[in-house]
Amino acid sequence: ANTFSQIRQLFVVVFCMDSPGPLEDVVIDRYDIPRVCPREVQTGDFVRYHYNGTFTDGKKFDSSHERGAPFSGQVGLGRLITGLDRGVQGMCVNERRKVTVPPHLAYGSIGAGDVIPADTVLVFDVVLLDIWNTEDKVQTRTLSKPESCKRLVEATDFIRYHYNGTLLNGVSFDSSHSRNGTYDTYVGMGYLIKGMDEGLIGMCVGETRTIIIPPFLAYEEKGYGTVIPSQATLVFEVFMIDLFNPKDDIAVVVKEVPKTCTRKTVVGDYIRYHYNGTFQDGSGFDTSYQRNSTYNTYIGMGYVIQGMDKALQGLCIGEKRRVILPPHMAYGEKGTGDLIPGSAVLVFDIHVIDFHNPKDLVEIKVTSKPEKCNLTSEVDDLIQYRYNCSLMDGTLLYSSDHYENAPITTLGANKVIEGLDEGLRGMCVGEKRVVIVPPHLGHGENGAKGVPSSAVLHFELELLDLQKGVPDGYMFVWLGDSPDPLFPAMDLNKDLSVPLEEFTAFINIQVAEGTGRLRPGMDADGIIKDMFNNQDRNSDGKIVAEELKLKVEEDSDKARHEEL
Repeated sequence: ANTFSQIRQLFVVVFCMDSPGPLEDVVIDRYDIPRVCPREVQTGDFVRYHYNGTFTDGKKFDSSHERGAPFSGQVGLGRLITGLDRGVQGMCVNERRKVTVPPHLAYGSIGAGDVIPADTVLVFDVVLLDIWNTEDKVQTRTLSKPESCKRLVEATDFIRYHYNGTLLNGVSFDSSHSRNGTYDTYVGMGYLIKGMDEGLIGMCVGETRTIIIPPFLAYEEKGYGTVIPSQATLVFEVFMIDLFNPKDDIAVVVKEVPKTCTRKTVVGDYIRYHYNGTFQDGSGFDTSYQRNSTYNTYIGMGYVIQGMDKALQGLCIGEKRRVILPPHMAYGEKGTGDLIPGSAVLVFDIHVIDFHNPKDLVEIKVTSKPEKCNLTSEVDDLIQYRYNCSLMDGTLLYSSDHYENAPITTLGANKVIEGLDEGLRGMCVGEKRVVIVPPHLGHGENGAKGVPSSAVLHFELELLDLQKGVPDGYMFVWLGDSPDPLFPAMDLNKDLSVPLEEFTAFINIQVAEGTGRLRPGMDADGIIKDMFNNQDRNSDGKIVAEELKLKVEEDSDKARHEEL
């Protein structure tokens, strides 16, 4: 409002006519002026206002309030009585003023039928509801905007937004918030009123703006039901939630890539990853971190939404990336349950923990090896080894350093997971390796205590000790040809009988000379005693030549190996 109209709440406009005697003037009492007045009524403007019309004695002769329909018309073109035409000029929306109109600026000496007598002073109590002009354009004003705005709304885009809709005087006619659902539509394709189509162009996701739409770009003379009157200026406060175009593909922003990346994900791989899922306005809808469990799936095989299937290809272990999925590559127009609304763009921040392929073998990388390596580990050997077992993201699961003694195991005896058993073969004492074990050669889909489901395991191994073994089911084996004949060789004192003590001495000589081997990791004396008892057929405490024969029970299930 100009300074003059703000300061003067009561002013008199004097009009002189070529008639005898003094004439009354239009008197305007601005008894309620809004604090903010961005626009005042001028000649040529269209206005919409409510009024009560009374005589000077207070008797009412007309009221738009009682009819339930405000007056609409153009100012300054003779379409109103002269006094009222002049009386509303300079008004602000929501201003209230009392306009006293003398007879010659009202209905004069003729009056108006039976309602208004001749030469009557009229008093109008007016409240201005709306003002617009045919030269008006859509007005937009940004209330808030994100610091980063990489994309603006364009024609043919599909958007989701919240809004509050009011008339120019602040009366609310609609709100998406009250329905607890966004308004979803294409822009610039005729699905909206013209002014809204125009006012939404150029917005960012996360932006709030006010859009003021003149009636001829809104609902014009028809209005809209009972909520929007004829020729109403509309004010929308819009908050942009989402934006995409039907031609959009997924968008990928790489956040972090490990220094070394020897392999990238491909179709058919099985991946474990963490994620945070948000909408474009930053509000979250799901996170694997909260469940403290990775999301595990095959890639490119239809187990996840189309956009994610595509986004998971070409990743390294340890990589972090943000992927933006348009609705037609996510959950489409229907959304999913109460979690994701229809036509929602989804943003996933992904951290790859590990991946593998069901066809993967154990990976072995020797990191240190002694110069001399004449003896290597194989099936049936008894070994002692040091290890650290981690996930592929470096999370330590187990370590032999946590125990007093390093573990001892027999290779090929199903004492450790298959992949580790394989990774420990062919090693020299003192050799160090890194061994990568895929889950199908590790703890599988079920995992183990402390080991997640379908986890790829990273082992750091060092072979500390190696004792060559014997085949499963045997306690002693010859490393070459056995003595032939055998009994004379066993009969050390040549007395034609071999008691336990002499048998023990004979076996120990074979082991010491490298011609025979006892099963490692077991009590040697116990093994030798079992072997002796197996040959002492009559259990008389000594073996004679006749007893040194292969004995097979008739029942094959009870057959015993005769190592000698």
